[in-house]
Amino acid sequence: MRLVLVGPPASGKGTQADRLIQRFSVPKISTGDMLRAARAAGTALGKEAEKFMTAGKLVPDEVVIGLVDQRLDAADAQPGFILDGFPRTVPQAEALAALLAKRGTPLQYVLQIDVSRELLVERATLRRIDKRSGQIYHLKYNPPPPGAELEHRADDQEETVKRRLDEYDAMTAALLPFYEKLGLLRRVDGVGSPDEVTARILSELER
Repeated sequence: MRLVLVGPPASGKGTQADRLIQRFSVPKISTGDMLRAARAAGTALGKEAEKFMTAGKLVPDEVVIGLVDQRLDAADAQPGFILDGFPRTVPQAEALAALLAKRGTPLQYVLQIDVSRELLVERATLRRIDKRSGQIYHLKYNPPPPGAELEHRADDQEETVKRRLDEYDAMTAALLPFYEKLGLLRRVDGVGSPDEVTARILSELER
């Protein structure tokens, strides 16, 4: 299983990624996790990435691609992988294709989880965190118990959520057609329970 998982904030992408790695026994490869790990380990690429992260700038493609290249060499990634958060642009997608071509292991699927913008905003803005337990609740779908000390994260404020969705739409405007032209893109309705969405994903991957 060699899969790129794509979905906007609050689409349930993280939940589905965790389910898929259990189902297919492959690792989830997240650029955010790789950047933090390389920075903590003090590797050459990690030190290079740290310069940009400390300055609050985007890490250049060549650094991110270098980290992905190293991660794909790890033993656990040999049976396959689920890429989460990469690629984000067509140049990154082309670089990934080159990395996989040299290994003779091309991508099999690019899976987009579709959820309406209205529902994405509702999912995100009604999230709350219990300050004491760290438990995440949703005021509509998973209400907190009485007495919970709730916090509304800055990332979940409506203005911030809408800005992140705009950024996602701009990012994927060229990426999704690129993969569709290659015949790799699959789209799944992300509305419903996690079990329902997982069933749709598995059905799509098996067709």
